[in-house]
Amino acid sequence: CTLLFVFTALAQKKVIPDTSYYETFPDKLTTRVYLSQKFLKFAIPPSGKQTDIEYKANTKMNLGIGITYHNISANLFYGFAFLNKDTAKGKTKGLDLQLHVYPRRWAIDITALLPQDYYNFQRGYASSNPNLYYYRPDIQVKLFGISAYQVPNKEKFSYRAAITQNEWQKKSAGSLLYGGNIYYGSVRGDSALVPKSIQSAFPQRGIDNLNFIAIGPGIGYAYTLVIDKHFFITASTVANIDMTLTSEDGTDGKHRKFGVDPSVVAKAGIGYNSPTWSIGVNGLGSALWAKGHASSNNYYLPAGNIKLILSRKFNVKKHEKS
Repeated sequence: CTLLFVFTALAQKKVIPDTSYYETFPDKLTTRVYLSQKFLKFAIPPSGKQTDIEYKANTKMNLGIGITYHNISANLFYGFAFLNKDTAKGKTKGLDLQLHVYPRRWAIDITALLPQDYYNFQRGYASSNPNLYYYRPDIQVKLFGISAYQVPNKEKFSYRAAITQNEWQKKSAGSLLYGGNIYYGSVRGDSALVPKSIQSAFPQRGIDNLNFIAIGPGIGYAYTLVIDKHFFITASTVANIDMTLTSEDGTDGKHRKFGVDPSVVAKAGIGYNSPTWSIGVNGLGSALWAKGHASSNNYYLPAGNIKLILSRKFNVKKHEKS
């Protein structure tokens, strides 16, 4: 059970929205109930036509409630047992913190992930039993990062309308996005990350500890299509070109590799919004690629969150002095 506070009122010059494009509701309290599913995966590429090893965290489906007032949000959520009956994939545990904040001029994503306990995505692959998942309770992935992108068309385009539901985009609009990101990650296990039964197809055999750091600039675009003032489709993608330093440690010693690799930060949403009610689905995520010494193919690490949200805005009465 996690209580999460997100503060988005950062010091900056005041932006006056064009109300013909979107409206703000500073005196309204936005309440929400939602279902949330986070995801995290780490993929190891083979040297030939063998299938990738895809270690996935068995993250919980969470049921939550939340409020937003003056761009300060609090969310309370829990992974109830009736929503999480799949025990064949293990029980991933550990910290999974993903913050997405939207000061008027910026879109900022902060990640701190430390889950442990993974299964291989394809049932039977690398497992002694074709009906069971290959299971690695010893593997831990750590990912820390921040990305920040300027939103030049902040007077007409609102991220908050699609993501936090405390604004209302009435007319279609978009904005260029530019900025950068920085990430540090590690993947380690008590033994080799590549299962012994399929090691012959993977040049990464024997590696039990992988570390990487990536930093670079990015540019992209965000756009919300509005139909009849209330129905919206939002899509946002930023492509980054990162300088990456990767370190692989195993039975063959430690090797480092410097490279230039891509990363992506993406957001999307679809639904209905109004001054009172909002219902929709949104997804927020990132994907990183890092090239190691052992293989010319890249490691792949996507992470993110998908939500189904029903929200309502309430007027908050001000107390007047008599």
